[in-house]
Amino acid sequence: MLPARRILFVHAHPDDETLTTGGAIARYSADPDTACAVLTCSLGEEGEVIPPELRELAPDRGDQLGGYRVHELAGALAALGGPEHRFLGGLGRWRDSGMEHGEGTRALAPAVLHPRALAAPEAFDEQLAQLLAVVDELRPQVLVSYADDGGYGHPDHVRAHALTTAGAKARPDTVLRVFHAVRSRSALEAGLAGIADLPGMPFRFPEPDELPSAPDAVVTTRLDVSGHRAALVAAMRAHATQIAVWEGGAAADGPVAFAMSNDVAQPLLAVEEYTLASGAGPAPADDLFAGLA
Repeated sequence: MLPARRILFVHAHPDDETLTTGGAIARYSADPDTACAVLTCSLGEEGEVIPPELRELAPDRGDQLGGYRVHELAGALAALGGPEHRFLGGLGRWRDSGMEHGEGTRALAPAVLHPRALAAPEAFDEQLAQLLAVVDELRPQVLVSYADDGGYGHPDHVRAHALTTAGAKARPDTVLRVFHAVRSRSALEAGLAGIADLPGMPFRFPEPDELPSAPDAVVTTRLDVSGHRAALVAAMRAHATQIAVWEGGAAADGPVAFAMSNDVAQPLLAVEEYTLASGAGPAPADDLFAGLA
């Protein structure tokens, strides 16, 4: 018997699950009436490596980063409560497409893609079949991924969005709702205000509009994830090649900031925000399942 509530988070790379939906994963993994699962589409082989002692893993050196990030992902998922996990097409089938840097933090697709790149145009039909196999197995009523620009333009995030959208349309009797994880401009600004001018913070404070955000009007659902703060911090620390974490002070509820390889400070927010992209409404205010039979 499947649990009454079933949710699948579709993510492009290891660490995306933690950075964009970690609170929701922790929340629903802790619910005995909910089957929570994460699908990761690549191994994140093209990521930039933060710790100097691990930089030989990078794609332009040893090219062993993907295997290492499998280990990081396992640690992060354990910290988030141990949701069920799958790799799209199996471990290592699709490779991180990489990206080029556009304006600010916007990402662009590389001019040349690896033969196994997740974003390869000709790979879509095979990938969709692989996603549908997971949907048919786990039968999630709720799918969660990114908005159509992937949040900041990364081609693999855009592909995960397209796959999730197509998968929901192909299984309307199973998938009742699709959500996009977003971060509103006002929430980001409030979070940044909370870490501004903190003594000892090692990261560079962002320039105006340097960090991606969405208009407040697109947010339909807000989840209070403050009770999962320790799990989120532990999951971010598990992704040590990609995320640097700083905790201000000894208090358990003190400020937390993190940065990617660009060293730009971002706040850990107590509320995760989502947009109901399709499916049964009205949009739930504080639970991705609210109102579903």
